[in-house]
Amino acid sequence: MTPFKVGDKAVYPAQGVAEVVGIDTKEIMGTSQTFYVLRVMDSDKRIMIPVNNVKNVGLRSVMTPSELEEVYDILRERDVDLNQQTWNRRYRAYLEKIQTGSPYEIAAVLRDLNLLKFHKALSFGERKMLDKARRLLVQEMAVAKDASEEAVMEELEHIFTA
Repeated sequence: MTPFKVGDKAVYPAQGVAEVVGIDTKEIMGTSQTFYVLRVMDSDKRIMIPVNNVKNVGLRSVMTPSELEEVYDILRERDVDLNQQTWNRRYRAYLEKIQTGSPYEIAAVLRDLNLLKFHKALSFGERKMLDKARRLLVQEMAVAKDASEEAVMEELEHIFTA
């Protein structure tokens, strides 16, 4: 895990892409601690993460080009076993996957829900989950490719209507 510098983009699980806007040191209960100050890109929310806690919270670098290709492979996969559980069990399973922050898990949720909606109407919770997975993945893919979110959205629409 490489340390982040001010200006770097990082992915914070379930929040999306954030920019490191500062590195601050604060004294907490007599101990000096260094924090990354993050600004979540789509909400402007500020989050402080102790530098020594980065691994525990799952903060990671934006996906690499090879990881991006793997995400595309997951999205294009059609030979998947669509979970036949009740919608609330599926919802919990998808939520767990999204909370990992893994682009592969989020891509699988996005793919599965897109495929599922061709077979049956999604529940309200599943539609919200689909929107969240799409938002998280599109945001990171756009940063990874240095493209606009609109261009990535169009690509995804094409993948799921092909």
